[in-house]
Amino acid sequence: QVQLVESGGGLVQAGDSLRLSCAASGRIDSWYNMGWFRQAPGKEREFVAAIRWSTGNRYYADSVKGRFTISRENAKNTVYLQMNSLKPEDTAVYYCAAGTIADLGRRSSYDYWGQGTQVTVSS
Repeated sequence: QVQLVESGGGLVQAGDSLRLSCAASGRIDSWYNMGWFRQAPGKEREFVAAIRWSTGNRYYADSVKGRFTISRENAKNTVYLQMNSLKPEDTAVYYCAAGTIADLGRRSSYDYWGQGTQVTVSS
């Protein structure tokens, strides 16, 4: 069983930065992939970024490329999402997820989800 706990959300102004953390407890094996998704009010949950635990390869949604960076710290079983140049449209609840299916952009590829952390960007 895997448990995921996100932290680091908050209220910031446009152009500011935030770093989200996702601490994983339980067994994270080498074939687990880690992803970040977000859900804005009235919208579907959407893919933001993902990293393959075994290789470290990273993937991003077009809307965040060049502004967000996903990284990991194996010793702490923690994944980070560094968010720079934040925009009001980045406002959402951000969720961390863990899964084993290769299609990293799909919600159904992930087996475990955190509770989410709110990010609000004011203009």
